[in-house]
Amino acid sequence: MPLFDIHLTVNNIPTKVAVRPQATLLDVLRDALGLMGTHEGCRVGECGSCTVLLDGKAVNACLVLAPDADGRTITTVEGLEQDGTLNALQQSFVKHGALQCGYCTSGMLMTATAFLGEQNNAVAEMQVREALAGNLCRCTGYTKIVKAILAAGNE
Repeated sequence: MPLFDIHLTVNNIPTKVAVRPQATLLDVLRDALGLMGTHEGCRVGECGSCTVLLDGKAVNACLVLAPDADGRTITTVEGLEQDGTLNALQQSFVKHGALQCGYCTSGMLMTATAFLGEQNNAVAEMQVREALAGNLCRCTGYTKIVKAILAAGNE
């Protein structure tokens, strides 16, 4: 099957990648670019573990065909920290113990990043819970995750 080039900006770095037409954005991030923070879970858009920001909007990378991402801007969990320093949301996850096994954490962080970026006022618990509806965590009752997002959103 022939490969063709797509151009992406991933974590503020312009990138050219040769892809198969049926490759997903998840495949490109993990296999071609080695960005292992975006986790593969269900591959059908049900778990949220592969959530990234595509032009600032949270999407499941397993559902986006790589050719459809051509010319777009992607932010992965690796792109949240700046100069080796965790951002406020990441620090809040650490402070509130919102990690457990960590498999869902990158997707939760990316979903929360998009959610918080859309807020103009203080955030409420129900808003956070609704925003996380597409992200599954098999380890927790979400309490610490919600608390961490509320703390970061209401600073």
